Amino acid sequence: MTRPDSGAPSTGGAADGARRPPLQRALIAKALPFQRWGIPARAAMVSASVVLLALSFVAASLLALLYFTLIRTIDDAAANRVHDIARALQTEGPQDLGSRLLAPNNHVALVQLVDDSGTVIARSSAASSAPAAAPGEFGPKLRRGVRAVPSADNDLRMSGQRVQTPTGAYTVIVGGTVEDVESTVEPAALVLAVATPAIAAVAALVSHRLVRRSLRSVEAIRSRVADISASGLSERVPVPPQHDEISALAETMNAMLARVQDGHRAQQQFVGDASHELRNPLTTIISALEVCIAHPQLLTTELATDTLLPEAQRMRALVEDLLLLARADERGLDRGGAHVLLDEIAGVEAARARRHTSTPIRVTAAPTPVTADSAALARVVRNLLDNAARYASSRVDVSVRSRGPEAVLVVADDGPGIPEDDRARVFERFVRLGADRSRQAGGTGLGLAIVAEIVAAHGGTAAIADTPGGGTTITVVLPHDTSRAPDQGPA
Repeated sequence: MTRPDSGAPSTGGAADGARRPPLQRALIAKALPFQRWGIPARAAMVSASVVLLALSFVAASLLALLYFTLIRTIDDAAANRVHDIARALQTEGPQDLGSRLLAPNNHVALVQLVDDSGTVIARSSAASSAPAAAPGEFGPKLRRGVRAVPSADNDLRMSGQRVQTPTGAYTVIVGGTVEDVESTVEPAALVLAVATPAIAAVAALVSHRLVRRSLRSVEAIRSRVADISASGLSERVPVPPQHDEISALAETMNAMLARVQDGHRAQQQFVGDASHELRNPLTTIISALEVCIAHPQLLTTELATDTLLPEAQRMRALVEDLLLLARADERGLDRGGAHVLLDEIAGVEAARARRHTSTPIRVTAAPTPVTADSAALARVVRNLLDNAARYASSRVDVSVRSRGPEAVLVVADDGPGIPEDDRARVFERFVRLGADRSRQAGGTGLGLAIVAEIVAAHGGTAAIADTPGGGTTITVVLPHDTSRAPDQGPA
């Protein structure tokens, strides 16, 4: 019976290997022990294999080239002797051939002149009286490289031609022996057969030592990283003097350790500051409750309204801010996809802020659509207004407008201002500057940090500048929502 999912396509060899059970993978690893080898051993094996294969191919090619070159030399010598004898027969008879034409040499082993009846009528001193090759093998055109007849010396290569002379037709047969070729090629083959594995072994040894020497720096980096703990993040890995990939790895590791150290330090600072901020309202609430337990008559509505409730609300706001920042650190904040009007959000938040402060807040706004999370954007405006109202002397000015492809929110106050050197630092967490921006003023040091996180999540920027006449101006720039015209109402 066919399974219902039998028609599903195969995901390929990689997926099949990934689905192998652990026992099967263990058996494969046991059958292939080189998988457990170190990098130097594997590099040596690969280099030896490559060198062995390459040298074997080169050696075989050289031996073949040498063999066929020597064979061609023998065939050329035999063909030249046939040509010389054929030319001599045009002017001389077979019995008049000189000893020079019939004498063997280093390349010519035998010479035979055979008539039409198959009789050898002239031959070299070492040649037999029987034809070394069948006369019918040769025609008017020179033929080379013919093997000797089985009864003759099989190491001979024959060249021959049937020649028409004034005294009749004759077949000239000249043979060259391949023994000299074999005696030359065999030692060369023996030398290459011994040298090729030796060179491959040397290549493997050199590769093993070079890779092992290169990995010493990696091992030093690994051991140093293994020794570094959370309490010793100031340590760094050694950087090799050579400017290569390993030194680049060491520099990258040191840069990563520096970032980890900075993050660890920031985390410790964050935990310490958060604990300190939470301890104050908790201490106030616990002290008030302890007094009420000892003196129940003191637990009045005035105590709950003026002391307990404000501290509890402050602690709740602080916890919410901490949760938002933790969420931003873990997975980032959601940008949102709603079409909202920044000017309406600014108007609503300004109205809310007027109920909690006596500082005049003036809003100048034009229809400015943006794509954002409306709650997060309201949090930005609220934090900026609370921060400005807390430190303003006489007024807070808010403006919202479009500037090309950007939406611009500006919140300005006439307070003490922020020194230029500290303007980037105030967007960090739990940062307060000077006595005027202290815990007693009501802030936790997280408002501008939350503003920076939300604005960055929406692809915008936040910057601080001086207000003309004194004070602080914070400008938030967000991408404009071009999908809606400015004169359209809220989404």
